[in-house]
Amino acid sequence: MSRPSTNRDAASASARAGERYHHGDLRRALLGAARGLLEQGGPSALSLREIARRVGVSAPSAYHHFASLDAIAVALAEEGFAELGRRLDAAPTDAKGRLAPIGHAYIGFALDNPGLYRLMFGEGFRAASHASEAVRALRRRAYETVTVGLAKRLPADKVQSAALFLWSLTHGLALLMIDGQVDPGNDPEATIDAVLRLAGSGIPTSAA
Repeated sequence: MSRPSTNRDAASASARAGERYHHGDLRRALLGAARGLLEQGGPSALSLREIARRVGVSAPSAYHHFASLDAIAVALAEEGFAELGRRLDAAPTDAKGRLAPIGHAYIGFALDNPGLYRLMFGEGFRAASHASEAVRALRRRAYETVTVGLAKRLPADKVQSAALFLWSLTHGLALLMIDGQVDPGNDPEATIDAVLRLAGSGIPTSAA
């Protein structure tokens, strides 16, 4: 004869689910669930209890890997900047330092991961953008990908301001598109390309 389930039964089931993960696997599973939640509802949707529920473990089990929700946010930001860096590194460049492919890769990453992108720049979790040295280092690495290309075209004293200009433009365009504030038409790639080419036309093709 079956008996009604109790809170103890539920806790035992959750514990058994947690035991299925080897050390490290649960951490990855928690981050995967957090990222799914993030993309569904943005940074404000993150909840340690809901993340744990989606993985099938108790919230205390999650605390073994992440001391707080802020810790999960920082880990997600690190993951995001690492992925962004790989995309930028993979973007084709040439001897003249043309940067449109890098701009496309940057905006493409943001459009593919809107919730993560917002989190990476501090929305809802300022610590994810500012408190982690790993996040700051990964962000610098992504920024340096742009400066390397600009160094082929500009005097050294102009590189940093030009890089900031391009970063501001791509970041702003990405957010406008994520928010639906601009109509990209039937061909978003063409819209992005037109904006990036217009920006690039103001940058010399060789150092002065």
